[in-house]
Amino acid sequence: MKQQHPHAQKLAEAVAAAMWQRDQTVQALGMTLQSISAGSALVSMPVRADMVNGHHICHGGLMFTLADTAFAYACNSYNHNTVASACHIDFLAPAKEGDMLEAEAVERSRSGRTGVYDVTVRVRGGKIVALFRGKSYRINGEVMAELEQAAQVPSQ
Repeated sequence: MKQQHPHAQKLAEAVAAAMWQRDQTVQALGMTLQSISAGSALVSMPVRADMVNGHHICHGGLMFTLADTAFAYACNSYNHNTVASACHIDFLAPAKEGDMLEAEAVERSRSGRTGVYDVTVRVRGGKIVALFRGKSYRINGEVMAELEQAAQVPSQ
């Protein structure tokens, strides 16, 4: 993860904590936010027995969900409400029950209201199983409105 200003790191951590608290999907799937910084995130997910398909490999939709989650945390880390405008995933190899998957999202471009993020999904310590590219679009509002309001109040 890249070096950044300490305020940017604290902001990314606060935004991630707020999002995590409201995100029941990540909790139900057993995901863990391993690290967060401005424009990047690392999220892990165990492949459980209820996550494998009829071929006894991890369901592709769940691998997509993991990648999309890392993408979401990376592009919202600046405290601007940001959503996906497009996503694409290439599945390269299967993941199996018992694997611990990690999705690492990295910002490639951010300008105006749009951004591009690449996410690499791998088995922890091993092979890459999927590559995901997400395009983001910033909408109105902040993830944590009170942070934006506090930044606008002058110190006394």
